[in-house]
Amino acid sequence: YLVGVGRADCTGPVAQVPLMGYAKPEQVGGGLLSRLYSRAFIVADPERAKRVVFVSADIGMVSQRLRLEVLQKLRSKYGELYGQHNVILSGTHTHSGPGGYFQYTLFWITSKGLIKPALSSIVNGIVKSIDIAHENMKRGRLFINRGTVENSQINRSPFSYLENPESERNRYSSNTDKEMVVLKMVDEDGHELGLISWFAVHPVSMNNSNHLVNSDNVGYASYLFEQEKNKGMLPGEGSFVAAFASSNLGDVSPNTRGPFCANTGESCDNPQSSCPVGGAAMCMAKGPGNDMFESTRIIGQNLYLKAKELYEKASQEVTGPLSSAHQWVNMSDVSVELNATHTVKTCKPALGHSFAAGTIDGVGAFNFTQGSVEGDPFWDQIRDQLLGEPSNETKACHKPKPILFSTGEMTWPHPWHPDIVDVQIAAIGSLAILAVPGEFTTMSGRRLREAVKREFDSHGTRGMNVVIAGLCNVYTHYITTYEEYQVQRYEAASTIYGPHTLSAYIQLYRGLAKAIALNATEELPRGPEPPLFNVTSLTLLPALGVENAPANKTFGDVLEEVRQEYREGEVAEVTFVGANPRNSAENATEHNFLTVEKYSNISSSWHAVLNDASWDTRFYWSKGLNRQSTVTIEWRIPAGAAPGVYRLRYFGHYKKRVFPLRTVTVPFEGSSSAFQITAP
Repeated sequence: YLVGVGRADCTGPVAQVPLMGYAKPEQVGGGLLSRLYSRAFIVADPERAKRVVFVSADIGMVSQRLRLEVLQKLRSKYGELYGQHNVILSGTHTHSGPGGYFQYTLFWITSKGLIKPALSSIVNGIVKSIDIAHENMKRGRLFINRGTVENSQINRSPFSYLENPESERNRYSSNTDKEMVVLKMVDEDGHELGLISWFAVHPVSMNNSNHLVNSDNVGYASYLFEQEKNKGMLPGEGSFVAAFASSNLGDVSPNTRGPFCANTGESCDNPQSSCPVGGAAMCMAKGPGNDMFESTRIIGQNLYLKAKELYEKASQEVTGPLSSAHQWVNMSDVSVELNATHTVKTCKPALGHSFAAGTIDGVGAFNFTQGSVEGDPFWDQIRDQLLGEPSNETKACHKPKPILFSTGEMTWPHPWHPDIVDVQIAAIGSLAILAVPGEFTTMSGRRLREAVKREFDSHGTRGMNVVIAGLCNVYTHYITTYEEYQVQRYEAASTIYGPHTLSAYIQLYRGLAKAIALNATEELPRGPEPPLFNVTSLTLLPALGVENAPANKTFGDVLEEVRQEYREGEVAEVTFVGANPRNSAENATEHNFLTVEKYSNISSSWHAVLNDASWDTRFYWSKGLNRQSTVTIEWRIPAGAAPGVYRLRYFGHYKKRVFPLRTVTVPFEGSSSAFQITAP
């Protein structure tokens, strides 16, 4: 094979933009904990002129809008080399990245519309990571390994899981998939290039009270692996690329201590995830750490350590032809043959009442509870008035789901949910990557992998390693099993194409696997092309206006100074006259907001030892009155920090009026005083 890897920044605006994941409109960005990256991997078979691209981006999910814009850019650069057939775009599913990059109306509600700067930075970051991988193609070898990760996940809907047949559950030792699959990449001389790890866990160690943009537990795992391999480089720099990609994480939480009532401390591990006092809104899961930052590190480190072990021991080489199969499918109208006599259909998209309940990882508003198979007359009445009543056909199709939003019948100002969905498999020798457009639950994922493996076997392609890559290409919420669907917890209420969604996907992915096994991918019907709505930007974000510094101060001046001396374990902190970080995102894609610099006596100069991609630094922006704002930079001094003289620097942009109607963006910087770190 020829192998290329690339990484590029895709962070975007870190202030005022709603974070994508918990659907909580007031959870908007207010700074940065860690940068978001797109990580691209290209494998090519030069003899047969075949290529496969796999991208894992530190974002909530890949939206259809995002994919279509990326494919347009790739087409204008590379012609037919990279297209919908051989490019997989997967989101890690962090819930702490900017939203606003969707074209379907439902997602506009919680992310304040379509936010061009957020969309553009992700599109450009993904394309740039592919460009870098493309330019760095070299002869290489791939190795696969798999192993079990302990103490890093729980099933957050165990009562739904128990609805699956006992005979099926008895075949598995756990109600989550504990297996991690690692693909290791080296060049022909054995130099390390990178890895992709697939593992099923929600990146929700950071909860919905967080306002700092970050890549959550899987992003921390990537950071640890890349820091170790790119020795002496600042975070985000260096050639080794480590992606921790999502899988069938639908019902899997990293909050391993399980659900407790926030007010009383008692367990709320019950079918409704509800508390005696305060109801469902009080039921929240706890991670292993003392706070969400520590939980993120603990889970991330578990993933990193297991991936490192599997990577080092990987000896099973991946060889064989490359192939990819892709189709667009109208998921609101698929007929599924369950057996010779029984055919069922998928439905127009709709969300059930329990969708509004949220999960133990992030509870919903208005105290909806999970597991509602009855509607609520009060909310149904409001919905009928505001959005229109679901048709009888849709109600019947989705039974026993009580419909809250009949999104498939809502078209103003654009459709609320996709009908046209990507299904896709990329085969690299004995590895088959199933790119799925949403969040499959544990058992749904098991059924899908098994069905695809059987399909490959039955056509003579034996021993395939089948792995699910989650949140790919277009977002369609969740996919539960038919049995899990019947009890209508959050995941089932969010299975938008109805009770037979999983059966439809199994039928479709078997068709793709068959085409790959029979070398007939060219004969697959393309299917109906998805729409690209003519909406460039439509947002409720406040406009960026002229900003002020306080009297007798200028941007970048220090308002609260560091102390003169710190020890490891302490927090160095400085506050500056600041400006809206959105100015920087809209001015320079890869803007770095801060550095920690150490003074070198040898060269009598300052050297950056950390940047804003470091997990030890935090960048907080806070808006004040009268167009003023402040920025606080924190550095949590780690154990083993070298004693010496340090300073914290801040880099920003502010808007200044030059003519009555014209503003310009002006860069500025600020620095703390020097401070000493003393030996412990």
